[in-house]
Amino acid sequence: MSERPIHEYIKELSEALVQLSEKVLQNFNEALYAVTHKDVQTARKIRIVDDEIDQAEVRLEEQCLEFLALHQPVARDLRTMVTIIKINDDLERIGDLAVHIIERMPELGYEVMERYEFEKMGNLSATMVRKAIEAFVKRDRQLADKVCAMDEDVDTMHRTVFKKVANAMKACNTDTEQLLAVLSVSRYIERMADHATRIALEVIYLVTGEIVRHSDDTFEKLIQSLKD
Repeated sequence: MSERPIHEYIKELSEALVQLSEKVLQNFNEALYAVTHKDVQTARKIRIVDDEIDQAEVRLEEQCLEFLALHQPVARDLRTMVTIIKINDDLERIGDLAVHIIERMPELGYEVMERYEFEKMGNLSATMVRKAIEAFVKRDRQLADKVCAMDEDVDTMHRTVFKKVANAMKACNTDTEQLLAVLSVSRYIERMADHATRIALEVIYLVTGEIVRHSDDTFEKLIQSLKD
């Protein structure tokens, strides 16, 4: 391993990360499709692919740790490896969200998914992840900042769902199980956007060496949305 130039290993590990992101995004999109159309076969496939994602995440982390042990990189190379490890973890967690979504399939369906605009919300979150990975590849600080700004749009959609569900629960003959499932799916999609934001922040760290942390006031915003 030590005979090859360091930049070749970093490029190889970066490409593996990009491939993992593509697999994660495809599985997430298929999870929304499966729940919308109650596609049991696709739901089974999602679980299989999630196992593959888990294995790929572990394999990539092991390769990164081996690289760190053998090469002991410094400065930019060290930041790159730390960033890859962190993004790798975020992608695996997004992969888990796809499985959580299909677990809510019995309570949901096309009409409910359309009513709460989950396809639109999911597409926006997926776009955030895609752009965050692009920012990593290009080392683009401005694009990473744009991803962080997009998170508020997803949060707003999540608050809208929360408010709709809260109002629906006041009605007679309410299907509580279905409404709880709606809240869960909304939260899973919102969490995906949060992971995209984290990836973007990790890119900022890679480019600048600056550790940026944002406070999580999601719960306070949800409560405020009920008062508005």
